[in-house]
Amino acid sequence: MPEESVPEQSPAPTSTGGSDDNLIAAVSYLWILSIIILLVKKDSEYVTFHARQGCLLFAASIVLVVLSYFPFVGYLFGIAQLVIVVAVIVGFIQAYSGKKYKMPVIGDLAQKVNL
Repeated sequence: MPEESVPEQSPAPTSTGGSDDNLIAAVSYLWILSIIILLVKKDSEYVTFHARQGCLLFAASIVLVVLSYFPFVGYLFGIAQLVIVVAVIVGFIQAYSGKKYKMPVIGDLAQKVNL
């Protein structure tokens, strides 16, 4: 009886380049590390995408911390800081799971700004 040839199935293609890129992209949401990763890991478009968003979240966080010291409206900026923390957590999870998640406002700015 002739042997049947079974075509080999290749693994599903990933846009991230591997789990190392997923981890590095996820870590790029951790404030100052985003700048370091953006400068060091320029060869991966996936990591650069997440590092740019991380850099903008880091910059927004610094601005909000400074503005939170103003009387009467400082608590509003403190609440906005919590929104930044939630965005960092969401970005970390999305990057680690291999998704190229574009954040609503930050994602558009990250594409326009050449960091």
